[in-house]
Amino acid sequence: MRVLRGFAPVPQAKGCVLSIGNFDGFHLGHQALVRRLQEHAVQTGLPPLVQIFEPTAREYLTKGEAPGRISSLRGKLHELEAAGLAQVHVLRFGSHLAHWPAERYIEDLLVQRLGVKAVLVGDDFRFGAGRGGDIGLLQKLGKQHGFIAEPMGTVTVDGLRVSSSAVREALAQPDLQKAAQLLGRPYRYRGRVRRGLQLGRKLGMPTANIVLRRKPALRLGVYAVRARIEEGTAQAGVASLGVRPTLGGTPCLLETHLFGSEGELYGKVMEVEFVRFLRPEAKFDSLELLSAQMKKDADEARECLRTRVWYDTVKYRIRSFPCPSPPPVLI
Repeated sequence: MRVLRGFAPVPQAKGCVLSIGNFDGFHLGHQALVRRLQEHAVQTGLPPLVQIFEPTAREYLTKGEAPGRISSLRGKLHELEAAGLAQVHVLRFGSHLAHWPAERYIEDLLVQRLGVKAVLVGDDFRFGAGRGGDIGLLQKLGKQHGFIAEPMGTVTVDGLRVSSSAVREALAQPDLQKAAQLLGRPYRYRGRVRRGLQLGRKLGMPTANIVLRRKPALRLGVYAVRARIEEGTAQAGVASLGVRPTLGGTPCLLETHLFGSEGELYGKVMEVEFVRFLRPEAKFDSLELLSAQMKKDADEARECLRTRVWYDTVKYRIRSFPCPSPPPVLI
């Protein structure tokens, strides 16, 4: 997938059809929007383009008060590519863009630089300084500049409106089944494995660590997980999401211990799928107590993963079926 960055003109011979948003989590609503975008692309013969912001407007404008992230930028791009998109425009949100009136955003960026012929957004999409722009303004200026603007209606699951806010609420509990229903798949987080303090190795449970650069939407704690390294086969494991209170606090980390032989993982991309919440994050009085609890967590995760979980994305429900004992390493 081609990732376009910044405000430089994007070369489009005839223009493009565009969807704009944060796409955090890439839930069922986002997926429906991308499908509609692709339909427009087929009908018009123009390339589809998705525009996302990094950081998000709320993260930039409200600093620490912004809601937690469902997915990393790497995770968003992976999901968009898996949905069939060939190009994504990543636009840095900073002081320059924050002061642009909505009209300038449309005329300068969408019309002159991108050459849009169709714009598809959620029906609650707002943009521009002071959130002054909406679908009505897009449709009004579209008539002047020769593009159409189409709002995407609400997508619901079991009567619940699908949104990033709803996914965040589910993850904060955490209700992983509800989150999966809204996402259309089990919840997962994607990032690159970094070298850390190697504390897990010293305690007999080596971990592959991902640094979270944004506050996570998922509740901090310990989870039974499955993880894939570089698109490989899923492996069972146990993961801790948190700030290491026993060590006095650190940046937020996702530390994953795989039950199989994982080999050298530093620098590789790992995707962690969260299967079950085991316990909240806790502070221990000593590393010995922490080590003992880690072993208990691993045993509980193994027991949990004796039942493999299969997700039906068409009927939006979780089904379980028996898995041979002992628990699998490769699943």
